[in-house]
Amino acid sequence: MTDQGRERGRGTAAPAIEQEPPNVDPDAIRRSYRVHRARRAARIEHRRRTRSASARFWVVLLLLLIAVVALATTTWHEIGRLFGL
Repeated sequence: MTDQGRERGRGTAAPAIEQEPPNVDPDAIRRSYRVHRARRAARIEHRRRTRSASARFWVVLLLLLIAVVALATTTWHEIGRLFGL
């Protein structure tokens, strides 16, 4: 192909193609919105549950720590009372 052929092809525009509006099923659009809303709601619910699980973990850990300290203190006092320390 020569340079003339290339330049001649550049200057001309492609003929305009008439486009019809796409065939869209209105129910498909509604279903798509419903799916995206459900995903968003599930994501928000997952975040909420993760946060509350984290809070529950720390509360249980704190309660266990308090129970261990109470048990250790009681045991220490009993040992002191038994052996006269």
